Amino acid sequence: MAFTAFREMKPLSQFMFSLFIIIASFLAFLVLSLVIAMPFFGFESILNITNINDLNNPESIRILKYFQIVQSIGVFIIPPFILGWLFHGNIAEYLSLNKSVNFASVLLVLLLSFSASPLINFIGEMNANMQLPEWLSGVERWMKNAEESAAVLTEAFLKVDSLGGLLFNIFMVAFLPAIGEELLFRGVIQRIFTNWTKNIHWGIWITAILFSALHMQFYGFVPRMFLGVLFGYLLVWSGSMWLPIIAHFINNGVAVVAMYMIDKKLITPDIEEIGSTSDSYYMAVVSFVLIVIFMLMIKRQNSEANQESIYSK
Repeated sequence: MAFTAFREMKPLSQFMFSLFIIIASFLAFLVLSLVIAMPFFGFESILNITNINDLNNPESIRILKYFQIVQSIGVFIIPPFILGWLFHGNIAEYLSLNKSVNFASVLLVLLLSFSASPLINFIGEMNANMQLPEWLSGVERWMKNAEESAAVLTEAFLKVDSLGGLLFNIFMVAFLPAIGEELLFRGVIQRIFTNWTKNIHWGIWITAILFSALHMQFYGFVPRMFLGVLFGYLLVWSGSMWLPIIAHFINNGVAVVAMYMIDKKLITPDIEEIGSTSDSYYMAVVSFVLIVIFMLMIKRQNSEANQESIYSK
């Protein structure tokens, strides 16, 4: 017998209930992960978890990566499947996983992801130079400290010496977030806010703002929000979750591989600044034009999916 008690909930109730499921799933996975971690990392290491932030200790890095993976699964991957079942019944249809995409669309997403880099770098540079009013200097210092701490942790996570370590980082930083964050934000939250506002564009932009805010990296807020908008339109214009998942994976995966290659001195660090330096601003304009072209081509490639909103199901 189908469980239908949650299918008639209003969008606000769905959003609040979704937060409850996310928190409950996180806590359940946290407890389970602590139990599982003890035989792998040792009771003593888990007991001294308050000292886990010693980023010079390889064991601390391994434990932090373990909990990062647990968080990705517990917060982002499991809740969308639970909510899809409760809110709709057909999980694949609710999360827009039931529609495949053609090779041409995947190729366009690949071109879109690489062509967007200069504009993302340009927006990121503007965002990084943001200055708050003097009366908010305390908030600004807190934001900068949080940003620096996140940067140090990211560098510690991504600094690996072997190909195996690189592949593990791609799994942790690109594969899991691409699936989990897209299922949760584009699959669940964007649907809720689109139904709430009765407007696809509002649903996309509100979700993109929440998507960026969750990362708690204030000096990268705007470029991450822009990416969230792109992912949102990829879902709406294709009718398939697979395109935003692929785009998200490429974006994160390229960053992981680039940092690895920079660390190995295989490529120059300047590659990360294309579009953000004074002598390459024009690249941001070219990037914007290419983004518009590729997005419109993706929309046209999937024109049949646009005849009926994915949120009308």
